[in-house]
Amino acid sequence: LQVGGVFYPVGYGADPTGQNDSTEAIQKALNDAFQQRSSDPNLKEELIPGIKDLGGAVIDLQGGAYKISKPISFPPSGGGGLLVKDGSLRASRGFPADRFLVELLSPKSEAYQGNGIFYEDVRFKDVLFDSGFSGGGVLAVDTARTQITSCYFLNFTTQGVLVQGGRDAFIQSCFLGQRPTVGGGVGEKDYSGTAIDLAGNDNVVTDAVIFSSAIGVVLRGQANMLRNIHTYNKERIFGGIGILVRAFADYNRITDCFVDYNSIVLEDPRFIQITNSFFLGYANVVLKAVKGRLEALSITDNFFRGIDMAPVVELQGEFTEVRDVAVERNQAWNSTVKSTSAKTVLARKGTKWVADFSKVLLFPDKIEYFQYSFLVKESSRMPIHAATAVAGNKVVVESEGVADAVVSVVVDQCNPI
Repeated sequence: LQVGGVFYPVGYGADPTGQNDSTEAIQKALNDAFQQRSSDPNLKEELIPGIKDLGGAVIDLQGGAYKISKPISFPPSGGGGLLVKDGSLRASRGFPADRFLVELLSPKSEAYQGNGIFYEDVRFKDVLFDSGFSGGGVLAVDTARTQITSCYFLNFTTQGVLVQGGRDAFIQSCFLGQRPTVGGGVGEKDYSGTAIDLAGNDNVVTDAVIFSSAIGVVLRGQANMLRNIHTYNKERIFGGIGILVRAFADYNRITDCFVDYNSIVLEDPRFIQITNSFFLGYANVVLKAVKGRLEALSITDNFFRGIDMAPVVELQGEFTEVRDVAVERNQAWNSTVKSTSAKTVLARKGTKWVADFSKVLLFPDKIEYFQYSFLVKESSRMPIHAATAVAGNKVVVESEGVADAVVSVVVDQCNPI
């Protein structure tokens, strides 16, 4: 049953071949891991105040594939310092469609309303979670520093991983998909569910591949970090979204990602950064107006390898309040570059020079700042000149007399030059 702090579900009667149901045996091993530490009067160590330190207890699945008929529920008393590793958990027929294979949920959390932290430093490593097209993989509610490393999530219909409340979850080197495929799978238009749903703050997802689901990652909390994520979960033409950032999910950062034929969708984004990422095919960034407010957004230094000259950044709906937005220094091939800043040089002889930025600027009829220079050739006399109009994303410069001049114009839609 147990060697030191290592608990073996096989010793409790779990069937590693998956022929028989192992729910009760795995649950008993987990309960014993919590009970042994918390019942020892000589062990008073805590992690976060109120959370018993289980001392690094291990639930060792020993490479078995276990069939379960209902969720493996972490004890409601809470605790921390525990590892679940090395095996597979597979939902049997009849598994509840609204539940998860493993649930870290205390009744004190008041039905996801959030009331403190109840689990800390719970780790899952090298585990396959097969939801059997019924429910999800892992639910973590009001937890701190949960780690999910080198795990595989398959056949979920709701979420592969749902983090609700709490903070500092770390999801690393994982593969997630509703259906097993390496791209272009049969029935792709019918993919549903969300691979990773972060409804908490300060979480990190890094080095993950999401190969099938309607949404790859949804951010509903603040100050999360996504890095080195490959989303080819569902093509945009079928309604797929690689990364969705909900309204009021502020201070989130997305960097070094590969968005593959779907989009990053930002709802009323505020304090969001997207940088150093690669967008392939139909992939782009969509700014979706909900209440029409957009503030402190940076989309810079990305590369777009597109199709049919689609815009690299697309507006959906009308934004009535826009400030501190920088969309610039992005490179594109077979895509239409959109930017919040631009420059041009007009060299001609005449009295009027029109710098038209309407094809490149992101927001329609919006130039907040501009500069221009007026350089005449040596043979020409410097005439009186001025910018006479700034409208429709155009800047008009006129001179009092004819001049053979080079007029350079720099504009920005949000930030001082």
